[in-house]
Amino acid sequence: MKRIPFSLKPYPILMLIGSTIGLWAYSTRSFVDIGDKPDENRFTKVVLAEKLNEPLEMAILPDERVLFIERHGQVQLYSPITKQVKTIATIPVSTKYKDKEGHETEAEDGLLGINIDPDFEKNHWIYLYYSPAGNDPKNILTRYDLKGDELVISSKKVLLEVPVQREQCCHTGGSIDWDRDGNLYLSTGDNTSPRATLYAPIDERPERGPWDAQKSSANTNDLRGKILRIHPEPDGTYTIPEGNLFPKGTSMARPEIYTMGHRNPYRISVDKHTGYVYWGDVGPDAGTDSVGVGPMAEDEYNQARKPGNFGWPYFVGDNKAYNDVNFATNKTGEKFDPAHPINDSPNNTGLRDLPPANPALISYPASESKKFPIMGTGGRSAMAGPAYYKADFASAKRAFPDYYNGKVFLFEWMRDMILSVSFNEKGDMTNIERFLPNMAFSHPIDMAFGPNGDLYVLEYGTGWFLQNDDSRLVRIEFNGGNRKPNIKLAASQKAGAIPFKVNLSSEGTTDFDGDAMTYQWKIVSKSGGKPIVLNDPNPSYTFQKPGQYKAILTVTDAKGANDSREIDITAGNEPPKVELAVTKGNKSFYFPEQPITYQVNVADKEDGSLASGRIPAKSVLVRASYQDESSPKNESGAGHKFTEAAYLGTGKTLMDKSDCKACHFTDKKSVGPAFIDVAKRYKGDANAVASLSNKIIKGGGGVWGDAMMTAHPQVSTADASEMVKYILTLSDQKTPAPSLPTKGAFTPGKSEKGNLVLLASYKDRGANGLPAQVSESVLTLRPSLLVLGNSDSQSKGIMLYKMAGQPFPLPIVMAPETYVLFNKVDLSGIRMAEFAVSIPKNQLNAAGGRIEIRIDSPTGQLLGQTEEMAPVDSKDPAAMFKPTMAKAPITPTTGMHDLYFVFKNEKAGKAPLFVPVTAQLFN
Repeated sequence: MKRIPFSLKPYPILMLIGSTIGLWAYSTRSFVDIGDKPDENRFTKVVLAEKLNEPLEMAILPDERVLFIERHGQVQLYSPITKQVKTIATIPVSTKYKDKEGHETEAEDGLLGINIDPDFEKNHWIYLYYSPAGNDPKNILTRYDLKGDELVISSKKVLLEVPVQREQCCHTGGSIDWDRDGNLYLSTGDNTSPRATLYAPIDERPERGPWDAQKSSANTNDLRGKILRIHPEPDGTYTIPEGNLFPKGTSMARPEIYTMGHRNPYRISVDKHTGYVYWGDVGPDAGTDSVGVGPMAEDEYNQARKPGNFGWPYFVGDNKAYNDVNFATNKTGEKFDPAHPINDSPNNTGLRDLPPANPALISYPASESKKFPIMGTGGRSAMAGPAYYKADFASAKRAFPDYYNGKVFLFEWMRDMILSVSFNEKGDMTNIERFLPNMAFSHPIDMAFGPNGDLYVLEYGTGWFLQNDDSRLVRIEFNGGNRKPNIKLAASQKAGAIPFKVNLSSEGTTDFDGDAMTYQWKIVSKSGGKPIVLNDPNPSYTFQKPGQYKAILTVTDAKGANDSREIDITAGNEPPKVELAVTKGNKSFYFPEQPITYQVNVADKEDGSLASGRIPAKSVLVRASYQDESSPKNESGAGHKFTEAAYLGTGKTLMDKSDCKACHFTDKKSVGPAFIDVAKRYKGDANAVASLSNKIIKGGGGVWGDAMMTAHPQVSTADASEMVKYILTLSDQKTPAPSLPTKGAFTPGKSEKGNLVLLASYKDRGANGLPAQVSESVLTLRPSLLVLGNSDSQSKGIMLYKMAGQPFPLPIVMAPETYVLFNKVDLSGIRMAEFAVSIPKNQLNAAGGRIEIRIDSPTGQLLGQTEEMAPVDSKDPAAMFKPTMAKAPITPTTGMHDLYFVFKNEKAGKAPLFVPVTAQLFN
């Protein structure tokens, strides 16, 4: 019997329970919207254009044409008539910065903002904000005429110039919007490098102006790090509207400033009804609080009901203060005072005494936010979208439902989420909820409502500074009337030898409105010819000629609305049959250093079989790898539902699920270095895993020029380590490990974690001139240490909670007669289970109890149980959180069964029982 070591770190259960109660309290606050929330299936996402080149902002014209800009200078126009995008102008822009040594590096500059004049239908004016090409470091707000589809370059008028520095990246802002009085709002970034510190960039040393945001955001005499408000005039000049932050004539203060103290207000939105300004401010990078330096990083959503100072670089979030750090001596001073911030930087050309700082409306770190848990965890890039008012769309074809009246749409670029936020008459926030949480987005970077009531979304795509395949212009349509049928289709087989009979199915097709439906299938050869039409919902068809075909299903409802889907079918080449089976031992679990005996069988109608020798063993791929338990589970056996994530390893799986691809690619540079280059640099470094894991979690820089790694405090040390190990494997670009034999034994290592995935696959030789077919068989074996928080399902009364940094969820047993379930497992040879259970009486008020092991149902056959476990009554955290280890002998059992761990305590009443963490199985 071999024991897998288990240690329960002293995670504070008090914090865990307190956080859980906090989540419950937040979710049950009396934030109630009037009106029924519409079904998500009434919204449809229509892709209008794809593979765009760094799209940034857009404007919807009155005729539903869409103007949008790409950072490298392209002004694009989408036509709903032609359904095509064309480039109508290319503006010469600067997209790089050059340091004092003359080295050029990609910056965030370029063509940054676009909007149309409120009176566009009469004057045809559009406004662009960009970094003009040339050696003059500035960004400019310009106006052009748009005549038909032509941007008249000669009509250019420069309204406003914002002097900048181009020695160091980053933070441009660049968003444009209007209020109902015809005032133009322009956001500008702090134009400050974040790459020398993860905290407040207030470096006052000589020649360090690019690293000091006090020169810009906190400078009343500078236009950077601001939201500006001006009134454009017909002659191309502008005037200053009344009510900005500094009255006209104020010494050392620019009258254009409406709000100040911003880092990178990348997307702003003005509520035309209330006049309130909303924006997302992209925050710094620190993953932890630092004593004497300042707080961890947070992003902000802000609301300005009037002009004000929002604190950067002295404060972040709800006015969390930084310390006055002396970068020359590394000594720290007092924390800045939000009631009376002072800018005494030598780079300041404005007022010394600044307006008091305003806290953020919503702020959140990379890790979980206790105040705003809806924000989740991950990378951060807060952005603001439009407010919706039904009165603005009284005659629109597809207006959003009344439920969204008065709501403001905010969105998160890194987390691919859109929020719908409600406010009361005073402007106070009353509710936050996800908008279309089941609809996938790829880094939304701008949102706007069109005249027809549709919500347009511009998706930047996965990687920064790249033309991404998943970059799109999309339109979200609401259908309050008759909806198209929702089609599901399937084929009994998608490939086979002729004559090839296929059963086609429309099972699962529904009409959301309950209308009767008619069905039509068309069998179309890809080589041409007359299609075959079948009018049965679930017909059969026999293919007599080899070839590649499409089976197209069109479903029409009683009101004439229809939709179509298709499926590819290949006739003339039978896919091979691959079987992979464990021939000796348990078929659900693996045990360290205990061999697993297996055998692969392959048969192909055209190629022969592995058994006959016509298929050589070297043509069959057999692999074994380990999969993170949090990855999607795969069916075992020969179901061929194999996915790439099943055998690429834990690190690759974690990397694919992370936000790392926004800044890194495997083989090419983006914002950060290519992973291959990282692997080569650290090849042979014994400390690489530890140091790079720490950098992923805490952030850092200084290795790849001035590029900074954003902190990821939500990533556990174990997960970061796996990600680094995967990256380091790329250094040699090794060929895959040799295939295992088709018959033999595989022995798991002593310290392996996660599911063991055995894969067998065979690619046939093709037939009748048709492409080769590949079949795979996958067998997944669980580790013998079961994490109960990763069970397949849990009964009511089990609360799963995952703390930031915790590698797996913890099941809190809130009541007796509850259970966790593991589906269809083989218990052959399993003779004992040992449970690790935390029972802190002082924090959880735990009653303790016992665990029963049952099969097939919560009241099924009892195979074993632990003794009664008493709560730990101690004020010593080391004792309080030390897990209780409880053994339970198991009655010998064979075959596949549903495995239930049932939690019992007849005397507990309404008290919670305990936190069962793991079950170690022994054979």
